[in-house]
Amino acid sequence: MSKLPSSSQLLRRRPRASYVLGALLTTLAAALLVSGATGPPTDFDAGKAPFVVLFGDEVVPYRIFGMPVMPGESYEVSAVAPDDRRFVLRASAGAPERRGENRWLWTAPVDPGLYRLEVVHPVTAEAITLNMFVMVPLDRAAGGTVNGYRIGSYPEEPLRGLEVYEPPDGLVEVLPWMEDAHVSPHFRVGQFLCKQADGYPKYVVLDERLPRKLETILEKLNEEGVDVDGFQVMSGFRTPFYNLAIGNVKYSIHQWGGAADIYVDEQPRDGVMDDLNRDGRLDKRDALFLYELVNGLQGEPWFKPMLGGLGAYDRTAAHGPFVHVDVRGFLAHWGA
Repeated sequence: MSKLPSSSQLLRRRPRASYVLGALLTTLAAALLVSGATGPPTDFDAGKAPFVVLFGDEVVPYRIFGMPVMPGESYEVSAVAPDDRRFVLRASAGAPERRGENRWLWTAPVDPGLYRLEVVHPVTAEAITLNMFVMVPLDRAAGGTVNGYRIGSYPEEPLRGLEVYEPPDGLVEVLPWMEDAHVSPHFRVGQFLCKQADGYPKYVVLDERLPRKLETILEKLNEEGVDVDGFQVMSGFRTPFYNLAIGNVKYSIHQWGGAADIYVDEQPRDGVMDDLNRDGRLDKRDALFLYELVNGLQGEPWFKPMLGGLGAYDRTAAHGPFVHVDVRGFLAHWGA
């Protein structure tokens, strides 16, 4: 069997994009037949499945992935493999409507919560599980709160008229038992929660391109010989309320769930960045090591859907060095 392409060969398409599904399937099927690169030198498991799933306009190559969806909306689901295998779709809620060979239409429940779709091969049991986070519409956050959780207000005008800075459609409601739910093989929804002190239920906005970007960076690090199984997310989503309270800039992309401040903390696990450049010191040079690795990806055509801001930060009395990455859709650099 031909190898599946790496995540670098699977292009992410935005939900609002307009394209012909048949053309996408043809392109993707051709990509599946391209011989992939050899595996990374570490024992890292990238969490890839031997086929891919198209959910709406998102190409999912991972065995598990999270998707925020709106209540009651319908989404197309397709399975694409490098051969003619037939798959089935199992849903924890809702009855998928079969639309063709390995194609279905699934309608999200009207009640917010965590649901699961599983695209599985009935003989080999090879599967991709989609954690479906049915959101609470933003318009339910009357007065800047929802169920007592303070959200605040998004800017009335998007920055430079850009779509990425428009108010999000909805918020993922997170109860304590949901924090460990995967949004990708190596990241969980609880890692991206805002740090404000409000209790449960908590609410989060998470652009699904962000965990995909983090997975891509993680895979690249292991290809470069850095043995790491995940990142520490120092800061993920920030509500507009919290963003204002800490005095951050008005249009911080953290408020749209598209940014993460990350560092590698593996050897040893001590709450600060590892000595990535192996010079015997823990300082900004280690953040710059990670910065340069990410920056090296930015020129690749396949990386374009994940383009965004990139910043390097030195250690302070409050934290160690870290790197900011986001998916704002255009390049921005600082701190190097």
